[in-house]
Amino acid sequence: MVKVGIAGAGSALGREVIDILVEGGQHEIMALVRKDPANYPQQPNVNWIQISYEDKSELVKHLRGVDVVLNFIVVNEDAENTVGKFVIDAAVAAGVKRYAPSEWATGQKLRDAIDSLGFYRSKLAIQEYLEEINKDRKVIEYTLFQPGIFLDYLGHPHKRLKYLYSMDSPWLVRENRIVSVKGSEDKPLTFTAARDIGRIVRRAIEYEGEWPRIGGIMGNQVTPQQLKQIVQRVTGKPTELQLTDPADLEAGVLAVDLPVMAHPAMTDEMRTVYHVPLWVGMLRSTALGAWTVSDEWNKIFPDYKFVAVEDYIKEVWGKQK
Repeated sequence: MVKVGIAGAGSALGREVIDILVEGGQHEIMALVRKDPANYPQQPNVNWIQISYEDKSELVKHLRGVDVVLNFIVVNEDAENTVGKFVIDAAVAAGVKRYAPSEWATGQKLRDAIDSLGFYRSKLAIQEYLEEINKDRKVIEYTLFQPGIFLDYLGHPHKRLKYLYSMDSPWLVRENRIVSVKGSEDKPLTFTAARDIGRIVRRAIEYEGEWPRIGGIMGNQVTPQQLKQIVQRVTGKPTELQLTDPADLEAGVLAVDLPVMAHPAMTDEMRTVYHVPLWVGMLRSTALGAWTVSDEWNKIFPDYKFVAVEDYIKEVWGKQK
């Protein structure tokens, strides 16, 4: 049995992963949340604990005896990295062996595209912090779980997961329209299903070898051109590959029709204000390779079969052919 502490356990992805970790009753979960634990369902082997992330001694006390800490706190809610560093410091002080910071998206080229994904700056700062504290000697083993894009977004607006929100993306399967950037239509993107992320994380906490520092989870590598062909083949409908001009994106201009971003955390005003910057940033970052990841965990678990893009699209959209 592995004892796992989860920071930000109330997050959508955090809860998806918890459900997978407790399957079979083999692992014990300490689920750390800011809200009243009564807001969360009682599950076997899951202990919901309310914590403020302000008292280090309190968190250290809870983390003593924990083997692994997984952080799912949304990074744009921790712009100064205060909580991210706080959790790391407490884990080290408590003698936790392994740690995974709040990555759960993009890949190693995030740094090249950070001007387009400014809300992810905290990820880079925490990577640097982990490198710094382990510079002279290893004080905690860690991995950066990087899965690229949630494959599940290709099913929007169908909500097929228990907790993770369904969101629009530039890959509008429901409209038979794939939006990309001119010159990047043959560059691969990584799509990984949330259920696969959870299952790889479960294997990782059980893995007795050393964790890789870069922890790419490569569910699928698919180019926009290939995605267009898959959607067309599955739905039986003509599918458009709509290419935006890199010069327009560089100038902050969105010259293509994309839906207003809908997310429970966004107000109507935010959706209006951020509509263009979010889509421009998303498209530019795909062209810069930010959403293409490496395959470290694939190599460690070569027998694991990921949900394929085409199979997923068939599952969601095939009956509409």
